[in-house]
Amino acid sequence: MATALLCIPVKKTFEVDLSKPLRDFIAIAYGNTNPDDYNYALSELNKLRSNFIAKSGEKQESALDVCYRYYDQLSAIECKFPITENQVRINFKWQDAFSKDLRTVQKKVLTLASGAYEKACVLFNIAATQSHAVDPQSLGTDEGLKMAAKLFQQSSGIFLHLASTISLVTSGDTTYDLQPDTLNALSSLMLAQAQDCFVRKAISDKMKSGMTAKLSEQCSHLFAEALKLMQLEAVKSVWPKDWLIAVASRQDVFRGLAQFYQSVVAKEAKNFGEEVARLKIASDLLAKAAKQCGSNFVYHSYQKTVIEAFQKAEKDNNFVYHAKVPEASTLAVIEKAAIAKPTPVSNPMSQNFKDLFERIVPLAVQMALSTFEERKSEIVSREIGRLRESTQILNSVLVSLNLPAAIEDLAGDRIPLSLQEKAAKVRRMGGIEHLTYLTNDLPALLQRNKEILDECERMLNEEESSDRQLRAQFRQHWARSASELLNQPIRSECAKYRQIITSALQADSLVRQRYFQHRDAIALLSQPDTDIERCLPSGNALSQLQSSPIVSTLRQLMGQVRQITEERDAIESQLKDAKCDMSQERQSISLTTLNTLMIIDRNLWIFLKGKFLAKCCINPVCILGRLFPI
Repeated sequence: MATALLCIPVKKTFEVDLSKPLRDFIAIAYGNTNPDDYNYALSELNKLRSNFIAKSGEKQESALDVCYRYYDQLSAIECKFPITENQVRINFKWQDAFSKDLRTVQKKVLTLASGAYEKACVLFNIAATQSHAVDPQSLGTDEGLKMAAKLFQQSSGIFLHLASTISLVTSGDTTYDLQPDTLNALSSLMLAQAQDCFVRKAISDKMKSGMTAKLSEQCSHLFAEALKLMQLEAVKSVWPKDWLIAVASRQDVFRGLAQFYQSVVAKEAKNFGEEVARLKIASDLLAKAAKQCGSNFVYHSYQKTVIEAFQKAEKDNNFVYHAKVPEASTLAVIEKAAIAKPTPVSNPMSQNFKDLFERIVPLAVQMALSTFEERKSEIVSREIGRLRESTQILNSVLVSLNLPAAIEDLAGDRIPLSLQEKAAKVRRMGGIEHLTYLTNDLPALLQRNKEILDECERMLNEEESSDRQLRAQFRQHWARSASELLNQPIRSECAKYRQIITSALQADSLVRQRYFQHRDAIALLSQPDTDIERCLPSGNALSQLQSSPIVSTLRQLMGQVRQITEERDAIESQLKDAKCDMSQERQSISLTTLNTLMIIDRNLWIFLKGKFLAKCCINPVCILGRLFPI
């Protein structure tokens, strides 16, 4: 049988560097990840795209494996690297697949900073390459026909998928080859060619004539549907000049084949008049197709077979059977057998696919994990706050009772231990000199932060002003989004930091006030112990209380207070070190199970509360109340 097949031209694209933008995004969005760890993966991604460009449209089936691998990698990184105009900005430039045949001023090249656009164009080229991968020489074998039918059905499924999703990708601004009407027409054409392969298989296997007729009738119907879609006014100018003629002629050819094989059924049933009528229709349809195609007609062998069969049947009927030949309009309609169906797009397409960036979790999951860590920190901070609040109550009661200083050295001949510890801590931190340096440095730091923020806002204003000027100059040719919209998140951040600076001014004023209020005492604590000791008042009058039972009781109770304080310090340390390691689990977290993080969050709170709350809520006043019972 003739092997005329229509192959879809591939879209042309241009080289882009994927490494740098993705590397920068890894450094920013995945702060705990070293971008250098992905140098090999980024390099391989660039190679995958280059190989895809080189192999698109090749006639070898091996070219499809290269295309599949790049598509699968794009699908894998889609949720990890948001390639959009205002996030990971990579401009993908693609040319219309039918640009050589376009007879219109419609745009032939479209550039978008969109990963979804790149993925759609890659899918288009995969479907086109599948149509090229069908080897006409192999259609004479069973394996060749099976592979051809498989590839055409896959191609049809891809074009159908693109037709239903492309409007979401390009927002209506697209080239002719990616318009929904064009994609629907291509899907129908590929499906018709898949049915063509099943007809060839039926003829090769010498299947029953009735079934072959049904398969041929369905094939004719599919070519008619494809022709109808291809003749729509919006896309009629897209196709190569000979395509509409080829599709129209094949509609007639397969309808003629359906009539031919149905005539065999009629002959077997001894309906010789119907046999002649159907052969007449078949002969006329094939003659019409041959006239349409001219020298490009490739079904001469079938036309010859039909003509010979018609002449013989007509002669036998005229001299032997004398059956009445019915009118064509009275003949029963041939049923259709729809075998070819669009194959849904599978993911992954390649075998044994391995994600180059499998260690990077999807961005949504990364954000959810960050939210989880924030919630955990919030819970821990709240519980630590309760611990410290109880400790502050304890300390305020001790201060009001002048404890433990009142019982540490009743003789007054040395520095109390608590005061000695506080003085040592002040000296370790640099003493009054370091505190004075920090206090004096505050205005300069504040001014520097204000200058940085003012410069950021100036640059934003300048960039937005330039964008407005260029938009007014180029009008509709300036296709990028307005700077005011893209800069809104940055503006919000600037407003937030401006508020932080305002709050810092108030805090700085309070710090300076406290500094000047307590400067003399801090300066004294910065001195050596001998200097501090000379400034302390004598306590000889109280030395006789050293052996008092009340003092002994106070010391015992202060020992319990120290124990409580140490327990609280240990609890606070455990709370700060509490970890929920999600490093293993996060690899398997999907976007549909992110609510699990909220359950983990709640369980974490219950865990922390159950483990530490009993000790967090110890009331220090209860212990000290034993000193002064009501």
